[in-house]
Amino acid sequence: MALFDFFKKKEKPTIQMQEALDKGLEKTKEGFFAKISKAVVGKSTVDDAVLDELEEILVTSDVGVTTTLKIIERIEARVERDKYVNTSELNQILRDEIQALLAENNSDDFANFEYGKHKPYVIMVVGVNGVGKTTTIGKLAHKLKESGNKVVLGAADTFRAAAVDQIKVWGERVGVRVVAQPMGSDPASVAYDTLQSAVSNGEDVVIIDTAGRLHNKIALMNELTKIKNVMKKVIPDAPHEILLVLDASTGQNAIEQCKQFTEATDVNALALTKLDGTAKGGVVIGISDQFKIPVKYIGVGEKINDLQLFNKNEFVNSLFK
Repeated sequence: MALFDFFKKKEKPTIQMQEALDKGLEKTKEGFFAKISKAVVGKSTVDDAVLDELEEILVTSDVGVTTTLKIIERIEARVERDKYVNTSELNQILRDEIQALLAENNSDDFANFEYGKHKPYVIMVVGVNGVGKTTTIGKLAHKLKESGNKVVLGAADTFRAAAVDQIKVWGERVGVRVVAQPMGSDPASVAYDTLQSAVSNGEDVVIIDTAGRLHNKIALMNELTKIKNVMKKVIPDAPHEILLVLDASTGQNAIEQCKQFTEATDVNALALTKLDGTAKGGVVIGISDQFKIPVKYIGVGEKINDLQLFNKNEFVNSLFK
């Protein structure tokens, strides 16, 4: 069974999913395109003044300075090549360039990813407290279970008060097993027990929660390394995925958190939450480009099905709709 076949079989883009995505990006679209419209009013061609304003709009939309400059340079090259570009063409050009940037780091369709020899498939989830990490774990477990996968959660955030209880609540809500130890236990021990249990029970997917402390990067790095090393004693190539959860509404703070965590461990997938409550959706573009890590999931609402598999084409289409 393909690991993410449920996105193919049960979650083909539906009207409801598209509406949720469109609604989730409303605030970003309103701020972004209102500014662009204002920048080109009374102008017929894309000139230096328009590009300067566009640069400012992209930066203030949390696309990030580095990515913004890259987009502007590409548009400048296009203007230079075509000699004359109408302001009416600007949205389409911008759309093309954003889509091209996202294509460099994001697969069109993660649904083709298969277990291969990975059973159980182990996902270690990292991220600071308050970004929606536990909620993302619960929603992901729900989607995986709905597809027919046997899922187990490991409550390895034993540092934060109530973290274990929150994972247990999600486990009960979505009907998946949770392996936990008392608060203050060794997180690596929890991860070890979870993997051993998953192997014994023939589970398909293991999701391990971890503590999100950034005040001491060395301590964080050591803890995550220890958890990974202990898991390898049970499954030598685990974890197969290190998923960093970021709060899109924090804009540039999300980019800084990504920097910190990618320096601390081998992040190979991203989840951007809370897109529905922010005008800073441009951070998806900046993070994907700056860190060359695929955005795998986006959170576009509070409902249990509002965690969506990221699709660059659907994202850009919704943004420019």
